[in-house]
Amino acid sequence: MAATADETEEHTDASDAASAPRRRRPGRIAMAVSVFGELLITAGVLLGLFVVYSLWWTNVIADRKADKQADKVREHWAQGTDSGPGALDTKDGIGFLHVPAMRNGEVLVEKGTGTDVLNDGVAGYYTDPDKATLPMTGKKGNFTLAAHRDGHGAKFHNIDKLKDGDPIVFETKDDWYVYKVYSILPETSKYNVKVISQVPKESGKKKPGHYITLTTCTPVYTSEYRYVVWGELVRVEKVNSKRTPPAELRG
Repeated sequence: MAATADETEEHTDASDAASAPRRRRPGRIAMAVSVFGELLITAGVLLGLFVVYSLWWTNVIADRKADKQADKVREHWAQGTDSGPGALDTKDGIGFLHVPAMRNGEVLVEKGTGTDVLNDGVAGYYTDPDKATLPMTGKKGNFTLAAHRDGHGAKFHNIDKLKDGDPIVFETKDDWYVYKVYSILPETSKYNVKVISQVPKESGKKKPGHYITLTTCTPVYTSEYRYVVWGELVRVEKVNSKRTPPAELRG
């Protein structure tokens, strides 16, 4: 009996299906490589987000906190209260650091150099292992400061721009203290506490004087070593009613 047209078509389709090459399923190795690749992409995205957070967003947060605290300090100064900022040792901040070469604006200075202080986008003065000598006391010694170089405000990011003779100005409620850079140590151990000694002999000084020391991490984006800049007081100017800054800050 002759086959019908439908039967012939079905037979042809079945033959074609049987003769068509079978698709190979991906092997275990190929699947593992694919999954590993996706994980690497995910890890890269997460790492990128972490870098953005560490180097940009923490700066935004810290700057906001520092600005609010700085406003409080200046409000206290305007009120003329003896117990507010401007006193020798307060929790609110003792003054503002101005370093034109670092192009970082005014930097509020507070007590301490722990992350609980520096992460708020300020500079802190040392209380350990060698306590800083605050310039307002009039005593000879070393006004030692630290700040972050990257993230959390990065107030000392451009410390490497400082050169011998550059001004460092510290502003208090009543006075402007003008220092000049005289020595720089681009790299030293983070355990080298001699750099913040009251007489910083590593800077070349052998006698007591009125010094300032800036310290931060180096190289950039690491905390392996410390970068150190030393300055010496050249004069003190009284703050006038308009708070006109010294000539070094008006250029």
